Amino acid sequence: MTALSAGLLVYRRRGGRLEVLLVHPGGPYFRKKDHGSWSVPKGLVEQGESMPDAARREFREETGVAAPEGALLELGEIHQAGGKRVRAWAAEGDIDPASISGNRFELEWPPRSGHLQSFPEVDRGAFFGLDEARARVVPAQRALVDRLERALEGGSQ
Repeated sequence: MTALSAGLLVYRRRGGRLEVLLVHPGGPYFRKKDHGSWSVPKGLVEQGESMPDAARREFREETGVAAPEGALLELGEIHQAGGKRVRAWAAEGDIDPASISGNRFELEWPPRSGHLQSFPEVDRGAFFGLDEARARVVPAQRALVDRLERALEGGSQ
């Protein structure tokens, strides 16, 4: 069965332009990766949990910051490389990226060393203008940025 994740794309307006909050994965594999590595905060849906509730919970777990209150704008579903499905929503909010500090995971590092090290699931977050966001986000998630832009230009919010 294909994994299904729920995500929350937070956006704000600054100086007349739209910006979105993306997070960078922590751990040694992504330390030197930038463009094409950032992501919408997301994670697996727990049994019995609604998709929007899962998106808000995962946002808090990955960032350590409460998800913005208020209405959610549905952005639909995308399929990432490897088969993962992500269904996402957008919410307007202004989060201080410096306050991001979410969950941690353990990994044997260096490989085959027998030593477990703890790494942040997300090592940083930042707001980006839409063009910069498209350059930095995981390729399949660019569609979410595009959908947000179309929805807001169309007067949905």
